[in-house]
Amino acid sequence: MKKSKTIFTKPENSRRSFIKNAAMVSAGIMIVPRHVLGGKGFVAPSDKLNIAAIGAGGKGNGDIKEFSKSPNVNIVALCDVDDRRSAETRKLHPDAKYYKDFRKMLEAEKNNIDACSISTPDNLHAIATMAAMQLGKHVYTQKPLAHDIFEARALAEAAGRYKVITQMGNQGGSSDGVRQAHEMIDAGLIGDVHTVQVWTNRPVWPQGLPTPTGNFPVPAELDWDLWQGPAKTVDYNPAYLPFSWRGYNAYGTGALGDMACHMMDPVFRILPIDFPTEVECSIPKSWTLDGKEAKYPDGFPPASVIHLKYPRKDGKGDISVSWYDGGLMPPLPDELVDGDRFGGSDGGALFIGDKGKMIVDCYGEDPRLLPTKLMKETTMPKQTIARVPEGHYLQWVNACIAGYGKGKTSSPFEYAGPFAESILIGNLAIRSWNLESKKANGKAAFLGRKKLLWNAKEMRITNFEEANLFVKREYRAGWSLGI
Repeated sequence: MKKSKTIFTKPENSRRSFIKNAAMVSAGIMIVPRHVLGGKGFVAPSDKLNIAAIGAGGKGNGDIKEFSKSPNVNIVALCDVDDRRSAETRKLHPDAKYYKDFRKMLEAEKNNIDACSISTPDNLHAIATMAAMQLGKHVYTQKPLAHDIFEARALAEAAGRYKVITQMGNQGGSSDGVRQAHEMIDAGLIGDVHTVQVWTNRPVWPQGLPTPTGNFPVPAELDWDLWQGPAKTVDYNPAYLPFSWRGYNAYGTGALGDMACHMMDPVFRILPIDFPTEVECSIPKSWTLDGKEAKYPDGFPPASVIHLKYPRKDGKGDISVSWYDGGLMPPLPDELVDGDRFGGSDGGALFIGDKGKMIVDCYGEDPRLLPTKLMKETTMPKQTIARVPEGHYLQWVNACIAGYGKGKTSSPFEYAGPFAESILIGNLAIRSWNLESKKANGKAAFLGRKKLLWNAKEMRITNFEEANLFVKREYRAGWSLGI
């Protein structure tokens, strides 16, 4: 992703500063702000955005580093269930208080923090995010926002209710490329889009495998019970950590959940769609050594193809969106000539309109007409959409400082919620694929291998009741979404 110029927003006076200053002004005393006394670039501690991080290792560590690029940020608390993974972050922020249970952290630090960064496995995204929002804290939550459809809908509705600044961690949503692509489509360069094909090179972790088994000691630095969150308790297995949890549906959301929020963001950001009406998928079969079809209901397949149909909000028919992962790809367009890239190394998206085609790389970068010679022959539209030169992370920081109703973000939950729902509906189709019943002859009948019809208003599949098991999961005792 291209780096952009870093821009910081000066914070308005804090409540404490405001009260103090107002009292002094009423007494006829002229004051000089602390950031002036401290010199250029100085930000008084009381004026900083105090952030608590839920998830301080791996991606969480990277997120914290991005927020810390702003002089207006103070990392005051860290939470992680694994002391090994959080070691670097704790070293970088020695003054930040450290917790293992985010619920205890929020209770202890609720008067000391303004915002939370949530970078846990997908399993905990919604619960941690909702808990922070209910305390009135701004939230930056990693993609795909939630683990299931119900959670995504709940977070989208809660954002306005609690009046907090929100941002999903799909950083390409703030890129120049997706905005240029938007302007190109708005200008009619490829006409009305009716089909989009999206693909990724993920998964880059094991998928399509049996549920891990075996007896292993839990590392002393890891709180395994907390790591599992609301999922059903299972014995510790190193196969899940630190990254391969993505391939198991108790904790992750597969290749789709990992990359679709990046690859499909241009689709949702540009086109007039929100909720699909149909979804269907196909996945490869797995076989045991004795020639029987193997079913691994606890994990995601090594590859999948998903087809979604969306009614256009402008009434101009439907838009078909197809997703490919695991090395599967859509057909190469005829307009792609030798030497042209079909997307980037991570994948891409092909927009097909009634007047032409356009392709983008991951994050919506490098939009280009096909055949690419048209990029030199076509007058590109003028810029009409504001860019985000500070980038996705600092955009959220600046919006939090500006305050609710003033600050704007690229992927607020009002946008990210419906977007995440569509992604998670794809996973619903995948998990429905192996739902079976027994025929009279004892053979399996896979009833979920069909086109599933989605009623977004009622949040349910209307033609295969069993699939609705995957709209909302049951939490184990001690865990709640709090609504």
